[in-house]
Amino acid sequence: MKDNVRKEIGRFSLLLLVLYGSAVVYFVLFSDRLGRTDGYSTYRYNLVLFDEIRRFIKYRDSVSTGAFLLNLIGNLVVFFPLGFLIPVYREKKTGPVRILIYSFLFSLGMEVLQLITRVGVFDVDDLFLNTVGGMLGYTAYLLAVGLLRHRKDQL
Repeated sequence: MKDNVRKEIGRFSLLLLVLYGSAVVYFVLFSDRLGRTDGYSTYRYNLVLFDEIRRFIKYRDSVSTGAFLLNLIGNLVVFFPLGFLIPVYREKKTGPVRILIYSFLFSLGMEVLQLITRVGVFDVDDLFLNTVGGMLGYTAYLLAVGLLRHRKDQL
């Protein structure tokens, strides 16, 4: 019974991962809300770590609150599910290094797609924030597992 429940949870988390990945690709490449349909005539990129983060903090009074939150907090939040769902999906134990690599590679893929399609900007700050977001999701996963074990021990 326990193995069947584990497999069902794994299948459900895989479904959530696919839906999540599809949503990320849609919002990064096609979302009108994010101004992704027009594209740029030239390649746009930032290769200086913390440059855009510093700029958003420095000019936070000049940019809209939405733009500020979307860039700084949004990049953390959008990769949170990846760090949480991957260890739920995988039957093997998934450690922090694997989550770090998966988060980094998925983020890198999204940034490269933005560069190639000229929709959005390739930004190493986004790469950093997205990877940190994945690690925060993994931390939440560890906390949830710890709470479930603690609760099970009390029963």
